[in-house]
Amino acid sequence: QVQVVESGGGLVQPGGSLRLSCAASGSIFNVNAMGWYRQGPGKQRELVAAIFRGGRTNYASSVKGRFTISRDNAENLVYLQMNSLKPEDTAVYYCNVETLYSVVYWGQGTQVTVSS
Repeated sequence: QVQVVESGGGLVQPGGSLRLSCAASGSIFNVNAMGWYRQGPGKQRELVAAIFRGGRTNYASSVKGRFTISRDNAENLVYLQMNSLKPEDTAVYYCNVETLYSVVYWGQGTQVTVSS
């Protein structure tokens, strides 16, 4: 059984920072991509950032220069450092883990609210 657990969400003022963490555990092997998606109120889920096994990264244009994704391959951990947060970053953030065999796992999500 595989578990994907996010942590680090919360309430922050505009311009502030948060760091999200995600741990994948259990019978999960050959992890390829790890990433973060988000779903804001009344919006579709969208890719925020992804990082691949070799270190290549991919960011949504709306977060480039503000968010940084990183991972620990040995421990199947992925992080999202979010700086200069804006109200439009408010969303539930989901961790996504994909193996080399295209098996995808999702976390339950963590709420990020940017508000004064």
